[in-house]
Amino acid sequence: MNAHVSNLRTLVLNADMQPVSWAPLSVWNWQDALVAVLQERVIQVKTYDDVEVHSASESFQVPSVVALKSYHRRKKVAFTRYHLFLRDEFTCQYCGERLPPQELTFDHVNPRSKGGESVWTNIVASCSADNLRKGNRSLDQSGMNLRRKPFEPSPYQLDAIARRLPKAKNELHNTWLDFLYWDSPLES
Repeated sequence: MNAHVSNLRTLVLNADMQPVSWAPLSVWNWQDALVAVLQERVIQVKTYDDVEVHSASESFQVPSVVALKSYHRRKKVAFTRYHLFLRDEFTCQYCGERLPPQELTFDHVNPRSKGGESVWTNIVASCSADNLRKGNRSLDQSGMNLRRKPFEPSPYQLDAIARRLPKAKNELHNTWLDFLYWDSPLES
């Protein structure tokens, strides 16, 4: 197997042919996807052109897009650093600067030392400078304001945000595009 094949990923669609998740985009490594196809747990929708893998006796096309056989409903969003940054669109909720995730921190609006909890409605994405400036104080004490009140997002809200954020061209294989941007306006 060459290095190119080992880096391939497979887009996972729900039974309605929409991505299971945009936040982050639902992808599997190709090996897991191929096993799911062979076990008939998913439907192979598209394959990578001219890419095959071989067992001792058979050849298999590598799936680029698969669909679940039954619809998977997401009810809640896991409370993770990534989802919090995504909810806030990778933007400091104090100064409004958009930053890469590794340059963001999170801030308890009501500090933990003052009874603030680690919940969706009390934590926001923050740049390091604003996090230090606010420190262990309330918004009133610090004289700072939030750009948007923190909230618990639904899976659909996070998906909508993820769809709006720019994606690197090399992150999306061309066989995925029909399934990712089916509701985008057509160019004339």
